[in-house]
Amino acid sequence: AMDGVPPAPSPAGLSVYVAVSQLLGLTVLAATGAWLGRYRGGVGWHSPLQFNAHPLCMVLGMVFLQGDALLVYRVFRHEAKRSTKALHALLHGLALLIALVGIIAVFESHRDKGIPHMYSLHSWCGMAAFVLYLLQWLLGCGFFLFPGTSFSLRARYKPQHVFFGIALFILSLTSCLLGITEMLLFKISDSYSHFVPEGVLANTLGVLLVAFGLLVAYVLTREEWRRPPLAEELALSMDFKTLTEGESPGGGS
Repeated sequence: AMDGVPPAPSPAGLSVYVAVSQLLGLTVLAATGAWLGRYRGGVGWHSPLQFNAHPLCMVLGMVFLQGDALLVYRVFRHEAKRSTKALHALLHGLALLIALVGIIAVFESHRDKGIPHMYSLHSWCGMAAFVLYLLQWLLGCGFFLFPGTSFSLRARYKPQHVFFGIALFILSLTSCLLGITEMLLFKISDSYSHFVPEGVLANTLGVLLVAFGLLVAYVLTREEWRRPPLAEELALSMDFKTLTEGESPGGGS
């Protein structure tokens, strides 16, 4: 804190909601692992089980890590802004790498089994989510993490960056739900309607995914839980605007 003044405490309830979101996220990962391990034979590479790496990687990367990356600015409220930005970008980058492994797994599995690529609604939504997520990450790094972008461009792009961040998280969740349904219909279509244990577990996973997404979205949209700018950040913003826009802090040229 500056001048010996301790930082303001986190808003009431924020820590509880974040903690519950993490518990839900870990439960989602556990349920995914339990489904694949108990009913689908586990996960392998360059084997008949390679496909199973796809749902595991997509849930881990495009849901859990993406959600945590979005929460960074709510959790780290008093740390240096640049460090928080770097962590935000790092988590998104890690999510992209893990998702890429999942995409490679499904394409190689389909190729080995002679299954056509990119024909289902799930595959269309999933690939759109990944490509747009990659573009969002590259633009975010270019505008906010690396120096040189003007203050006015950052200010104009920030609302779009925030909107598409939440929109892509929702699209990722939707793709996962479509994938769960598609996998169940392919694997247990004859018994799915009889409430077999695999179907119940997979449906429960879908409900947990929705709950995780809703909780993350709630934390992100609570205006009073937004990260407040620190005093030194406001001063740096004015200096940055002066350097990039040719304006004085008082607004003169």
